[in-house]
Amino acid sequence: MNNLIVISGPSGSGKSTLIRRLLQKHREIVFSVSHTTRPRREREIDGKDYYFVTGEQFRQMIDNNEFVEWAQVYGNYYGTGYREIETKGNSGYNQFLALDIDVQGAGNIRKKYPEALFIFVVPPSLEELQNRLLKREKKEDENTRKRLEIARQELKEYEIYDYIVVNKDLDQAFFILNSIYTAYRNTTARREYFIKRLLTGGKE
Repeated sequence: MNNLIVISGPSGSGKSTLIRRLLQKHREIVFSVSHTTRPRREREIDGKDYYFVTGEQFRQMIDNNEFVEWAQVYGNYYGTGYREIETKGNSGYNQFLALDIDVQGAGNIRKKYPEALFIFVVPPSLEELQNRLLKREKKEDENTRKRLEIARQELKEYEIYDYIVVNKDLDQAFFILNSIYTAYRNTTARREYFIKRLLTGGKE
């Protein structure tokens, strides 16, 4: 049994903020670091935020079948490596690996790790999503319109996910996300080991 938590959401949904809060609250959750060909931003750290690689390096990794999933997003490549999942996602019963990936990547992960937890963060409306993108990007341009169209397409893939978190209010959305994670940790499959210990006189 792996310990994967896959969280997706359209650009502007607040997904990354919610993931950061979940990581801060639960130290047993570690973040899956993806590979990308996009330029490193000022405050980003290689190996912590992303593994920053060249296009040539990324294509070589594709040829070597090193990615569980990969996709081209807004002109840059992003991918989740098998090594990242195998080393962090299977490192122990009490450690979980959170993946922040797009819908296409989530679909590929679902095929290979169907027992993982899949959560979709969505805005309360497309109008609100547009407002958030405009606030972030300062103006409406072709990039904003493209992100909105991609969001529409991503929302159509909702059936990939086990849970949907509507991020109208950040605190309420985090309460729901945290509740989902807590329930996931206490499913029958994950508590079976404890029941068996209990029957032999053990305790938690």
